[in-house]
Amino acid sequence: MKEKVVLAYSGGLDTTAIIPWLKENFDYEVICCCIDCGQGEELDGLEERAKLSGASKLYIENIIDELCDEYIMPCVQANAVYENKYLLGTSMARPAIAKTLVDIARKEGATAICHGATGKGNDQIRFELGIKALAPDLKIIAPWRMTDVWTMQSREDEIEYCKAHGINLPFDASHSYSRDRNIWHISHEGLELEDPSLEPNYDNLLVLGVSPENAPDEGEYISMSFEKGIPTALNGEKMKVSEIIMKLNELGGKHGIGIVDIVENRVVGMKSRGVYETPGGTILMEAHQQLEELVLDRATMEAKKDMGNKLAQIVYEGKWFTPLCDAVKAFVTSTQEYVTGEVKFKLYKGNIIKAGTTSPYTLYNESLASFTTGDLYDHHDADGFITLFGLPLKVRAMKMAEVEANK
Repeated sequence: MKEKVVLAYSGGLDTTAIIPWLKENFDYEVICCCIDCGQGEELDGLEERAKLSGASKLYIENIIDELCDEYIMPCVQANAVYENKYLLGTSMARPAIAKTLVDIARKEGATAICHGATGKGNDQIRFELGIKALAPDLKIIAPWRMTDVWTMQSREDEIEYCKAHGINLPFDASHSYSRDRNIWHISHEGLELEDPSLEPNYDNLLVLGVSPENAPDEGEYISMSFEKGIPTALNGEKMKVSEIIMKLNELGGKHGIGIVDIVENRVVGMKSRGVYETPGGTILMEAHQQLEELVLDRATMEAKKDMGNKLAQIVYEGKWFTPLCDAVKAFVTSTQEYVTGEVKFKLYKGNIIKAGTTSPYTLYNESLASFTTGDLYDHHDADGFITLFGLPLKVRAMKMAEVEANK
């Protein structure tokens, strides 16, 4: 009986060409696994294409809710943003995909998992660290790194290879943006984006929405409710997290929100330029932060900012299934106990404008914050506080003056 390999299958040209390549070079039985993370119409026609290319079976596994609840929300609660801009859309999905690939491999009794990530990118790291953490016994096959066996270097090569194996597919050799899409975002790389001196061609590039210039001239008010840091309702309507994100994508895309042009530092050491559309995610993270402003004390917010940056790095580097990741997420979860309330804002031409935030656990005290004197604050108390708070500065200044006088 032939050994089985589970192929992470997107239905694109790369992973389609990999199917006959695996059979020809390793004599594997190829089990394709497409993980539905919210790609939408990209999944249409995959079963016929996989079977036509030589796969014995295709799994299409819907993990949208799992992705939203178990991977996206911990990052939202942490405000995990990589290099101040990237909301980790691809990064968060990769460990969820790796886990599903391992589950299918165990179910099928496969001995290997294959992915189509290139040798220059981050995804090879994210997939493989996830697989190693969950199934260290499984072999990992990465064709693009096996240059002695994988000899194809272009789309033209892949198309010719498929044709030579009797596979005629609806792909052409024309180059387009390299994209990755899920419920959280869509990323764009390639073409003019490879030159940082060039402005993105947004008219051709954008998929989830419009540029701020093309957004409506009228703003739109929305409200979101949270319970313990989790969104539970949008505009008063109860929804699960995935439904809220999808609706926010629609609203955010309409108003030109969440478009980021970034040159980021990849794990493998190079800089890369890409444009990310994250309309719903940008709104959700901003709403969550607005609520935390009311609820979290200063010291917790300071520590949480450090933990958010740490989690962003952990997730970006593919280290989801690690003790450190678990520990950081546990800290973040502990901070969310009272992050409950309602946030209102206006969406307008790429902007998210505050329109009021309320919480039963707000630490904002009008008596304290008001310019008029309240019952809880005595202005005279500030005298002693400033004396002690500024004592190190005063002592140093006195010493420096003494040194200068003795020269």
